[in-house]
Amino acid sequence: MQFGVVIHNRSATGTREIMVRLAQLADRLGFHSVWVTDHIVLPTQSRSRYPYSATGAFPAQPAEDYLEPLTVLSYLAACTERVGLGVSVMILPHRNPIVAAKMLSTLDVLSGGRVIAGVGVGWLAEEFEALGLPPFAERGAYSDECLRIFKELWTKDDPVFEGRYHRFRHIKFAPKPLQQPHPPIWVGGQSRRAMRRAGELGDAWHPIGQRPPAELAPEELSRCFQVVREAATRAGRDPQQVSVAFRAPLSLGQEPEPTGRRLLTGSPGQVVDDIKRYRDVGVQHMVFDVLTNDVAEIEGTMERFANEVRPHIA
Repeated sequence: MQFGVVIHNRSATGTREIMVRLAQLADRLGFHSVWVTDHIVLPTQSRSRYPYSATGAFPAQPAEDYLEPLTVLSYLAACTERVGLGVSVMILPHRNPIVAAKMLSTLDVLSGGRVIAGVGVGWLAEEFEALGLPPFAERGAYSDECLRIFKELWTKDDPVFEGRYHRFRHIKFAPKPLQQPHPPIWVGGQSRRAMRRAGELGDAWHPIGQRPPAELAPEELSRCFQVVREAATRAGRDPQQVSVAFRAPLSLGQEPEPTGRRLLTGSPGQVVDDIKRYRDVGVQHMVFDVLTNDVAEIEGTMERFANEVRPHIA
């Protein structure tokens, strides 16, 4: 299995010094990837519900710093050597797809082939309205078109596209990404349409779990992954080529926690057992959130995971 860690590019931890410090620590400890998140603006009044909170409230405050993710990853690429670089997730309608494909391709070249294209359709209607994007209700269809454009630009010498929202021909797109045929595309989201999108267009399904109401215990995740694989088969793809990259909070304590604890919390031994349960239902990559602004606690959790958990995962 491979393991990644989220570096929050907002709030108290979203400073240049802290993000570089955590990214370099991940690099030294042998994490496979580091991840940042994507919002351009946040509304001061919102009717939208955040899908990974029991209350529907988004944890970020509208006035706090929230750094643009691809810019952050470009900076972190220059400060690290081997760790993968991803957005969990880049909201596809936020950026013109040709420009976004160019940014990701450029980053892949400059980082030596370390980009993971985590993508999603978005959940915050007010942000769409402020950015003047296509209607929020059309974000799924628009995002599907973006992914098809990425693949056309990244893999074809003479790209041509005729879609509902975009069309082009008689153009050249260079440089191509360093990774061939293109950087891996991880599709986020828990809706049935998101699962089908992952099967039809992605290299991995990238859901978030263990954050009520989004639980995704191993058995539930396994059932959902079957939807992904069935979609891949219907699209004429090999379902074995689509993996699961699961994101969830991680909390390591000193002593075993009692029955009823949340998965991926507790002693190193309990977390090892939890990870093995996810591995056994097909998860190949796990991305961890350490949900605190205490940098020393984040570093300590990363070090304990690398030293006390990962060695026990075959």
